Amino acid sequence: MSQFFQIHPENPQPRLIRQAAQIVQEGGVIVYPTDSCYALGCHMGDKAALERIRQIRQLDDKHHFTLVCNDLSAIATYAKVDNQQYRRLKAITPGSYTVILQATKEVPKRLLHPKKSTIGLRIPDHPVALALVEELGEPLLSVTLLLPGEDQAPFDPYEIRSQLERQVDLVIDGGYCGMEPTTVVDLTDDEPVLIRAGKGSLAALGLEA
Repeated sequence: MSQFFQIHPENPQPRLIRQAAQIVQEGGVIVYPTDSCYALGCHMGDKAALERIRQIRQLDDKHHFTLVCNDLSAIATYAKVDNQQYRRLKAITPGSYTVILQATKEVPKRLLHPKKSTIGLRIPDHPVALALVEELGEPLLSVTLLLPGEDQAPFDPYEIRSQLERQVDLVIDGGYCGMEPTTVVDLTDDEPVLIRAGKGSLAALGLEA
């Protein structure tokens, strides 16, 4: 049975954030709120936790996982970022965007796209997510909480607990945080390429729907 923490969405309780980070560090899979929708997260170095997330989402090896970071310097540690890419990142972070970039050797190989050696990265504009990553001291491996057969992410933490209480170790109730996933953009080339239109504004990327 999963634990259930009610964490204030604007002023996260440090004690509960520490406990949530400890669950991640010990190999747990968690559900946590972001500025777009609820997400699944685990320790980036934990192979068994990664496989549990794959099973919950029924993902193949071509799915782009995301490293949730708390600032741009963390992104630069795990992805190759040139000046142009940095300017684009600065314009959209923190926010409801996931960017695809070439990974550095700091990223475990099993997290990379098998053919492109790319990784998703994100800095969410949500106090709970940022506090959790800050407490961890490293990025949180993450995917949108989109259950098999569903086309929208669940937004009710009590419903999430009833659906996943035997599959995850912790559900963080951060209140309602929406159902629309992030905008996903590939920044590996000179011009940004839209992969998925979501909550993040396309205008900030110089793109149109």
